Amino acid sequence: MIRFHHRALVCSSLLLAALTCHVRAQSIGLPWSGHGHDPQHTGLSQVTSKAMERILWQTPVDLAPQYVGTTLYAHYGSPVITRQNTVIVPVKTGANDGFRIEAHDGATGGMKWQVTTGYTLPAHNWVPHYGVALTPKNRVCFADAGGTVSYRDNPDAAGGATGQMAFYGMPTYVSDSATFDANVRINTPITTDRYGNLFFGFVVSGTTTPALQSGIARIAEDGTGSWVSASSAADDASVIRLPHNLAPALSNDHKSLYFAVVDGNGFGYLLMLDSRTLETTGKVRLKDVLSPVDDARLLDDGTAAPMVGPDGDVYFGVFEHSWGVNHYRGWLRHYDKTLTQAKASGAFGWDHTPSVVPASLVASYQGTSKYLLLSKYNNYAGVGGDGRNKLAVLDPNDTQTDAVTGATVMKEILTVLGPTPDDEYPSVDGAVREWCVNTVAIDVAKKSAIVHSEDGKVYRWDFKTNTLIEPLTLTPGIGEAYTPSVIGVDGTVYVIANAVLFAIGEGAP
Repeated sequence: MIRFHHRALVCSSLLLAALTCHVRAQSIGLPWSGHGHDPQHTGLSQVTSKAMERILWQTPVDLAPQYVGTTLYAHYGSPVITRQNTVIVPVKTGANDGFRIEAHDGATGGMKWQVTTGYTLPAHNWVPHYGVALTPKNRVCFADAGGTVSYRDNPDAAGGATGQMAFYGMPTYVSDSATFDANVRINTPITTDRYGNLFFGFVVSGTTTPALQSGIARIAEDGTGSWVSASSAADDASVIRLPHNLAPALSNDHKSLYFAVVDGNGFGYLLMLDSRTLETTGKVRLKDVLSPVDDARLLDDGTAAPMVGPDGDVYFGVFEHSWGVNHYRGWLRHYDKTLTQAKASGAFGWDHTPSVVPASLVASYQGTSKYLLLSKYNNYAGVGGDGRNKLAVLDPNDTQTDAVTGATVMKEILTVLGPTPDDEYPSVDGAVREWCVNTVAIDVAKKSAIVHSEDGKVYRWDFKTNTLIEPLTLTPGIGEAYTPSVIGVDGTVYVIANAVLFAIGEGAP
């Protein structure tokens, strides 16, 4: 993953039953539909992943990766996987722009189809996510030119019906497509609800007719669109848009939509909207944990998205207010489902979407929470950290004192240290390579998580033994982009490393 300092910006059985139902509803038999697996971004998969013994096949996700030294200043979007095991992946085709969608047979990697898009990126520092989503009716939707969304039905076949939708109306787009192409761009992943409605953020950089403003859009399955500006949703004229890369999240009943908005100074709110009307129903100013009178920062180069837990609580990663006071780790903010009650925060959060770990997966856990959280837990060398980069399983309802800042944070239940010494910091005793994950696949059956490191290897973090097992080398190891891990419908593991999607499984070649 990309190291921050290399960047340009230097209780009861009822609850247990509810958790079980949530896991089953979100995961059993369901495809991987987008960022973090599901509309809540939990990362939970009930599919048993294959042993990580070898690379089954691989395909590039960037045909012209732009390195700075050995570091990739890019974030690559999550592949989606259908029930019939078709792997659909966005591919960057040019040095600075250009995207196409490829569909591969999950068993062999063979190409089924591909389509070139007219999408262009918004103004950015690192290359943002490119948005692809899979609806419950097996429609693949992807960002296209002018803030439009194109789609393809029957994605498991060589041919399928296609179409294009605009949240402001296709007749309007067609009447002046050049103006919209130049001034309107989707800037977040796309999230789909259980009905096939789509949600995403967009930015407007110039004048359009009708007059659009950067904000959040909704497109129904029939193509009917609606939108609300970020400033109107927040009721704050200083707010300008959604941060790049932020995948909107849906409540467990799909009635509420969660996302963050940012003002011109890099501060903002976490919002809750009615997912049908886009009317604001809740908001909270995002604050720093260490100095709660100060606003937390929201960075376009981060990849944090809201995650909704099985009990409805909302988690969202932010950056610290004063640069470096938390070693550039940020915070994982935690709120109830109405956003009116702030709860214990995690000690890392700015560039990660946490995953849900059912408490039953961690045999050593003696607390009362029905689910725990998996978070990246890097402590960056070179910006005050000790370089002992970890992953952590946290209790969202218990606390401890953070060793770095003295703040009260979520209690660590398990931590695991990166296994590879960091030769970039030979003078920092104990420094290890960073973890490159922005959302982690949780294998419920094997009580483990699929995690990858900038040492070029993928590992299974076994919660039973708290060890990293099944190491598999994918690349020589570089300053990687933050990317997801995914478990396919047949148990194949997918990881992006060095701008390549690797399909990982077992057995002889």
